[in-house]
Amino acid sequence: MVCGIIAASSADMDRAETVLQETFGSIDLRSERIPFNETAYYQREMGTDLLREWVSFEKVVPQDEIADVKLTTNDLEKQLARPDGSRTVNLDPGYVTPSRLVLATTKDYAHRIYMAKGIYAEVTLIYRDGGFRPLDWTYPDYRKPVALTFFEKVRSACLAQLRAEC
Repeated sequence: MVCGIIAASSADMDRAETVLQETFGSIDLRSERIPFNETAYYQREMGTDLLREWVSFEKVVPQDEIADVKLTTNDLEKQLARPDGSRTVNLDPGYVTPSRLVLATTKDYAHRIYMAKGIYAEVTLIYRDGGFRPLDWTYPDYRKPVALTFFEKVRSACLAQLRAEC
């Protein structure tokens, strides 16, 4: 399992990582933290100077459980919110397979497939010609080299796990 994190501060990012690990187990890979400045979408609620990071977890979550994982991360966002209810973090869980990165979301669009319980799945990146490639709808931050490099490392770890199971 992977999770994209957008946070209002480094302290909020650290708290999110702690709560995610308490919920899903140990983090095995982290991207570098980078400024999140691709959109102003979260600024009204979370503030300016936001940070972005991606993490992956040692424990493999079955693909058919991604809807429940998204519902759990939605609850964690509420747990980490300010007293007025505004979020300090945005959590976007998903999974990597040898051929793709899939994210879970509550937002329906033409390119998203309904999973269950109000949750949709989106193929965000596909692995082709030796690397992850964005699609027309891939968010700008997922197109950045730091994201592509991170997800390729996760893919390598996934392949190693698959080989070990054989």
